[in-house]
Amino acid sequence: MPSQAEMDAIARGEHGDPFSVLGLKRSRDGASLRAFLPDVESVTVFDPETGEEIPLVRLHKAGFFGAKVPMTFTSAYLKRIVRDDKVEEIDDSYRFGPILGELDLHLLSEGTHLRIYEKLGAHLTRHEGVDGVSFAVWAPNATRVSVVGPFNDWDGRRHVMRKRPEAGVWEIFVPGLIAGALYKYEIVGPGNEVLPLKSDPFGFQQEHPPATASIVHGLPNRTATDSGWHADREAAHNIHAPISIYEVHLGSWMRGTGNSYLTYAELADKLIPYVRDLGFTHIELMPVSEFPFDGSWGYQPIGLFAPTSRFGTPEDFADFVARFHAAGIGVMVDWVSAHFPTDAHGLGRFDGTALYEHEDPRLGFHKDWNTLIYNYGRREVINFLLGNALFWIERFGIDGLRVDAVASMLYLDYSREDGEWLPNQYGGNENLEAIAFIKRLNELVFSEQPGTTTVAEESTTWPGVSRPTYVGGLGFGFKWNMGWMHDTLIYMQTEPVHRSHHQDKLTFGLLYAFSENFVLPLSHDEVVHGKGSLLNKMPGDRWQRFANLRAYFGFMWGHPGKKLLFMGGEFAQEAEWNHDHSLDWHLLADGLHRGVQKLVGDLNRLYRATPALHVYDTEPRGFDWVDTSDNEASVISFLRWGKEGDAPALVVCNFTPVPRENYRVGVPIGGRWIERLNTDSETYGGSGKGNLGGVKADKEPCHGRPFSLDLTLPPLATIILTPEGQATIGG
Repeated sequence: MPSQAEMDAIARGEHGDPFSVLGLKRSRDGASLRAFLPDVESVTVFDPETGEEIPLVRLHKAGFFGAKVPMTFTSAYLKRIVRDDKVEEIDDSYRFGPILGELDLHLLSEGTHLRIYEKLGAHLTRHEGVDGVSFAVWAPNATRVSVVGPFNDWDGRRHVMRKRPEAGVWEIFVPGLIAGALYKYEIVGPGNEVLPLKSDPFGFQQEHPPATASIVHGLPNRTATDSGWHADREAAHNIHAPISIYEVHLGSWMRGTGNSYLTYAELADKLIPYVRDLGFTHIELMPVSEFPFDGSWGYQPIGLFAPTSRFGTPEDFADFVARFHAAGIGVMVDWVSAHFPTDAHGLGRFDGTALYEHEDPRLGFHKDWNTLIYNYGRREVINFLLGNALFWIERFGIDGLRVDAVASMLYLDYSREDGEWLPNQYGGNENLEAIAFIKRLNELVFSEQPGTTTVAEESTTWPGVSRPTYVGGLGFGFKWNMGWMHDTLIYMQTEPVHRSHHQDKLTFGLLYAFSENFVLPLSHDEVVHGKGSLLNKMPGDRWQRFANLRAYFGFMWGHPGKKLLFMGGEFAQEAEWNHDHSLDWHLLADGLHRGVQKLVGDLNRLYRATPALHVYDTEPRGFDWVDTSDNEASVISFLRWGKEGDAPALVVCNFTPVPRENYRVGVPIGGRWIERLNTDSETYGGSGKGNLGGVKADKEPCHGRPFSLDLTLPPLATIILTPEGQATIGG
């Protein structure tokens, strides 16, 4: 029989290895069976093979029972308990052997278990012939880990887990438990302190915030890869493809009755036809990993493996993605690997030590966001993040990961003063461990899931962000062009009368436009925190503000680089974005707002139909300035080129409210040039000035070109022309 000290430790929840004490034990002295059941009145154990039933004796007042049993007593015994005058038959977690195999443990400790999520977390399984749930969690420095939930009255003494010291993993099988059960981990740290209950880092479903428990849920099924979309998505993410992304915050794109959230299904019903009709090729979802605080917009996630329950179940999210694919629309998600929040139920000091983060706040704490920084030098942490990246792609069919806050990962002194950071081993400010992680991430995504892509939100001049790792780059597929966005918004916010002094804000970006595979982003960050909406950044009276915005969009879609527009921008949302409310859809009753929306759709269709506007988005051969010297008139013009045989596109922007007649622009080809798009069209709410019917090129050299066009430049407008006979919008 166990010693009094062992029974006392189990009764107090201080025994670190109850598998050595509880269950069926055989020795030279015979066999005995022990159980800790603090809430029962009496217990018998039943041998289903012989039918023999033996009562257990209460050995400790806290509920420790035990008795001698025959050596032949089967290890598949059951317990019959009396609780509240009711008889129940239950199984015993302490009769089951280990769950994880030696290879799994080796790969976990080595940090090379690419599908680590298939082993850690809660998994519905059949173990040793019995159905139930296996739990496994990494907590190497804990002295005890228990799984708790309503199934054991949240009592951490009743399902203390088995430690696998070779990998620092704790595991237990709970027979009879089914999907939908709530659970958390109760962890006792190395100083014997009981920590706040922790959600499962590998939980596939979590309660709707502010509730914080994990939910037993089966591993999401692998998304079928033989659909038409998956077959075509490599071409859809090629640098030569037209990529136009609609950035969406699911919680505020549209709301239901009483300002309620729409479900994933309801969102798909409304969002898919809307995005398709506007001609976007992709949506990009702000983070959908479960997060506790609405005001973080998802950028402080707790449940990296759980689609947020705000809008439905993991199956609902999988169906949401599949429906977009069926409509020919790609789905990207914002993925947060730079930091995580300090919420007590999260990863912070998970086992009582700095496990996922650095101990030293100079390496492990973001003062800007009050968040913790992952320890990229720890194999298990890297394995956690890499496994998560593959999880979203493989299990939900996500087409691309837009990696948030890359700059904060690259630099040890990011947003830190002298004395607030530690240099690397060479004395520099580069985070060498984070750089190695980023390279490994991109290599893994592109090798394991060809056709998918990654996008970096990186705001510095770090070289080679979107260049392959084998040439020294970081390996991303694309990079957000933050410099272009900042410069051009400064220009557009300038009163037209002063723009002649700031034309460099429009042209400077071409000095580095082809150093990376750029996405031109007008993202959520530009319409929050007092920055105002895109429309309200524009100067002038109401008509001029709309005209400025339309001209800006025309310039953006003509400019080299893939496109990204945050929701609401497409119909000139007037108010600054508020994550707690729907977009202001009522504005579409106004013709000027409808005009901007129609323009964005036409720009997308023209961009997709005109190879010159996208084929060489990332290469110098796809772009030529025609004229940047007319700063007094605030007019710029440039050519976009496609492959041999593709006709060029001419883009001319007039950023003043003065219409300009007989404005001559040089072109490389004679014949008639057709105005394919004019942001001043009456269709969009403009004045209707332009070049309807096209313009025949004169054999009059101009701007170093053998031919020239005599154009009418509308006020505050962008026009796009191609030679006659080329594709029209939607063609």
